[in-house]
Amino acid sequence: MPPKRTGTGPFLGVREGGSQVRLRLPSPGPGGSRHSLSCMPTTFTDDLRLAHVLADDADSLTTNRFKAQDLHVVNKPDLTPVTDADKSVEEGIRRTLSRARPRDAVLGEEHGSTGFSQRRWVIDPIDGTKNFVRGVPVWATLIALMVDEEVVVGCVTAPLLNRRWWASKDGGAWTGRSLLNAAACHVSDMNQLDGASLSYSSLSGWEERDRLEDFMALSRRCWRTRAYGDFWSYMLVAEGAVDLAAEPELALHDMAALDVIVREAGGVFTSLDGRPGPLGGNALASNGRLHEQALAFLGSLPDDENDPDVAPRRHGSVHDLSARRRSPQAQPSPDPSDDD
Repeated sequence: MPPKRTGTGPFLGVREGGSQVRLRLPSPGPGGSRHSLSCMPTTFTDDLRLAHVLADDADSLTTNRFKAQDLHVVNKPDLTPVTDADKSVEEGIRRTLSRARPRDAVLGEEHGSTGFSQRRWVIDPIDGTKNFVRGVPVWATLIALMVDEEVVVGCVTAPLLNRRWWASKDGGAWTGRSLLNAAACHVSDMNQLDGASLSYSSLSGWEERDRLEDFMALSRRCWRTRAYGDFWSYMLVAEGAVDLAAEPELALHDMAALDVIVREAGGVFTSLDGRPGPLGGNALASNGRLHEQALAFLGSLPDDENDPDVAPRRHGSVHDLSARRRSPQAQPSPDPSDDD
């Protein structure tokens, strides 16, 4: 049986097996000012509130374990680190979801996929685990809800940065520390690569996949490049502080929450071959105006002369840019250590 909703007014409760999750709906601020929930359709309002409850619980766990002397760290088979905090956060989120959304499926980085449903929660308990392990305060918990392979709710919470971002389908993207105290996110209006800011995570990732030349060609055309890294690159795109962000290999749990936030802020989120959404195994996020130019430099736009649905790359078009990149000697490589 579906869970019973209990309570009225500012609280919505979900009871399952005798337990209850109480979610508070903020009241309008002084003078009737609107919070982020007032701008979203009702379809995913409850799910977004639940995502914030999950984020609050995750923040409590991660901040308590950050820089802990007894933090336990092991390497997974892919040689990436995992901590006891990663596992505890995901387990806590799964427990809450089992009570609040017992029919929903869950995909998490540490415990894989459970359940079968059109609705699937996608969890990255700590995005930026290497930073977490080394004491760098740039990491976040990523929480998303997908319905029929479309991300409809996303929440990114970074407690050591004192920041949180969230979005829901057709409800806009927001940043703040609570649903009541939030500001809308909007991408930039930059439309020229020579004025654009590009963010990434590492050069080694591109080199390992034999795509470093493509990435460097794009970076030389941009005004500024910085390795803000991980979730932060994409949230800066959503806020309009950065115009482009790209990574050559990512998993669904790395991208799901980021995707809907960038899109609801007015941007575009695709794979490097232009496939919309977070299912392509890598990512390019932009303000939309620069997206095709960036795809052309990364060399991944389709050009199939036998496919009538694919427009040919005309000489001088943006699609032709990939064949006419600046030579590597034209400009010096960007220096991530430059703090100007």
